[in-house]
Amino acid sequence: MNYIKIESERFGVLLNEGFVDAVQFKLFLKMVHGCLVNKEDLSFFNGVDFMVHVPYRYLVDCIVLTSQDKFESETTIAEHFKSKIEALVTK
Repeated sequence: MNYIKIESERFGVLLNEGFVDAVQFKLFLKMVHGCLVNKEDLSFFNGVDFMVHVPYRYLVDCIVLTSQDKFESETTIAEHFKSKIEALVTK
């Protein structure tokens, strides 16, 4: 399962969502990236039970993290980046 977490210094955790389907996860990440690049609000509604709207002015200041394992409350942002850097170095 793939997870995305969007954290704001001002508001805390804005989004912490898991995706079973890798294709849906990739599309959602592309949507988040597109909003950041094009300076647009992040708005999504699946038509049933999941809706998110984050104005660009807040989204641009957020930290976006992804993981294949569920984020644990003890995991810090520094530990997340350290593990990503270690993965790149060992390749």
